[in-house]
This record gives sequence, C-alpha cells and structure tokens, in this order.
Amino acid sequence: MWRLYMKNSQSGLIRLIAIFKLFKASLLIAVGVGAVKLIHNGGDGTLEHWVTMLGLNPGGRYVDRAISKIASIPPDKLKDLGVGSFVYTALFLTEGLGLWLMKPWAEWFTVIITASLLPLEVYEIHRRPTIPKVVVLVINIAVVGYLLLRIRRERSDVRQKLHAA
Repeated sequence: MWRLYMKNSQSGLIRLIAIFKLFKASLLIAVGVGAVKLIHNGGDGTLEHWVTMLGLNPGGRYVDRAISKIASIPPDKLKDLGVGSFVYTALFLTEGLGLWLMKPWAEWFTVIITASLLPLEVYEIHRRPTIPKVVVLVINIAVVGYLLLRIRRERSDVRQKLHAA
C-alpha cells in the first residue's frame, strides 16, 4: 500500500514539474510571438494595443517605462529574442510533454537541460537580481535534485530486481 502511495505521489510530482515546464513554454511562446509581431507591425502602436487589451493603464509610470524600453529594442535584437524564445519553447515543450507522459528519457533530458541552464540563471540574478528569478532558480535546482534522486532510486530498484531473479 505504501509503495502505491509513493508511486502516485511521485508521478504527481513529475506531473507538477511537467506543468511548470509547459507554463514556461507558454510564456516563451507569448514572448516569441510578441517579438515577431513587433518586428512586422512596428513598436508603439502594437504595444499600446496590447496594454489596452490587457486592461493596463497606458499612462501608468511602470507601463509607460516598459513600453518605451520595449519600443527601443532594435529589430535585429527583437529577431534574436523571437528565435531564442522559440528554441527554448521547443526544449521546454519536449521536457514538459515527455514528463507528462511519464517517459523515462524525459527525466534525463530535463536534468541535462535544466542543469545546463542554471549557470545562465545565476548570471542573470547576479546581473539584475529579482525575486521571480531567484524563485525560478530555486525551483529548477529542486527539480534537478529531485529527478536525480528519482533516477538513482529507480536504477537501484532495477539492480535489486535483477539480483533477486
């Protein structure tokens, strides 16, 4: 009974990690699409339309500052941002869908990709620290640690079964 509970709770954690990865992918899709639209439609009008659509105050200090910052990004940088967003989206979708489907390869893939991005996250926090960046870093460290423990435990279980047979 205990093993069944542990297996269900572990699959629940894997699914939670999958949701986190899919959420990050959806945010990156929005960033990529936004960057492409800004390149093709021009900055100011498109940004103001989005602000109105989201129900934000277009004259607000923070919104105004964000619009001017985004509008000042050169088109080649927007293109790089869009391409980069779609590349990371592909990685996060692969991780998220593989984990959701409980594929064993997805655990290794997630460990490798997530661990390889940790130095970049640390650099970004060092450059401009924010609470959301720190939260994402902590979650990603926990994900890597949990998946490594899970992979190690599963390997140990397989070895025990082989020796028992």
